[in-house]
Amino acid sequence: MDLKQIEYIVKIAETGSITKAAEQLYITQSALNQQLLKLESGLGIKLFYRHKHDMTLTKAGEVYIKYGKHMLQEKQEAYNIIQDLAQNNLGDLNMTFSRERGIDMLIATYPAFHKKFPGMTLKPHEMYVADQIHQVVKGYADMGIITLNPKNRLPELEYCHIRNESMLLALPRANPLAVNAAPPGTYIEDLPYMELQKCKQLPFVLINEKSTMRKSINECFKANNFSPNLLLESGSIRALLNMVKNNMGATSIASAYYKYQDKIAYYRIPGDPFWELCIIYKKGTYKSKPMKYYQELILQYFAEKAPLMSIRKG
Repeated sequence: MDLKQIEYIVKIAETGSITKAAEQLYITQSALNQQLLKLESGLGIKLFYRHKHDMTLTKAGEVYIKYGKHMLQEKQEAYNIIQDLAQNNLGDLNMTFSRERGIDMLIATYPAFHKKFPGMTLKPHEMYVADQIHQVVKGYADMGIITLNPKNRLPELEYCHIRNESMLLALPRANPLAVNAAPPGTYIEDLPYMELQKCKQLPFVLINEKSTMRKSINECFKANNFSPNLLLESGSIRALLNMVKNNMGATSIASAYYKYQDKIAYYRIPGDPFWELCIIYKKGTYKSKPMKYYQELILQYFAEKAPLMSIRKG
């Protein structure tokens, strides 16, 4: 089987379109269509059903894609092993991370990685956690930095624990409810608790529903029988904290974002809900030297450059 041809057919299956696949592969639609027709003619069977607006796999197409993806993944793994043996450190490293703090991590770690492996091309991708998991499980990304509820770990993935991060309640210090707020610089473990029911009259600004953090917050609110008075949803945690800082409402965030303590009063939530920050790999995947080194850089970054205000540090 022609591996390049497999890449073409897999891309058509992923996009459901000759047009979109051709754009992403940087070839003409005509050339890609000819590749597909040639393959189907050689196999003597159709791989796709052609619809008006998209293309879907036939049973034969499902078989071709299943085994074709395995071949592409084995090819990449073979290249990783050979490059390690040759010590030429050439190739690509596809990495995913979440929005906002993922960029800070990349900026802090990339220079050291590029210095040690100048021949490697780092391909970072910013995306939601669910999309990261999909990319790593399918073999499209080598590694991801995600947050999740530990009980939701998947058997298809291998996890490298970075730390646990508590979910906190954040109120404006100017709000009367914050009368017993801890002073700035207090360790997370020493923050006072706040019953969520006391905040039922406060407007809440929360991270949007696509975020893994929002899922954790919703679970926390449900466990405490609390329904927030929702003012705004945003994709930016920095924006939410700025709104709290300016006395526009309350929010709930992970302890990694324990900031602006002179303007914001933080509280622990009964039950001490938390999520886990970790690095993920597809289970059984060979970890090349560049992958292992980047893992070291990530662990070092969160321990030294972005530590928690915590006694335990995670």
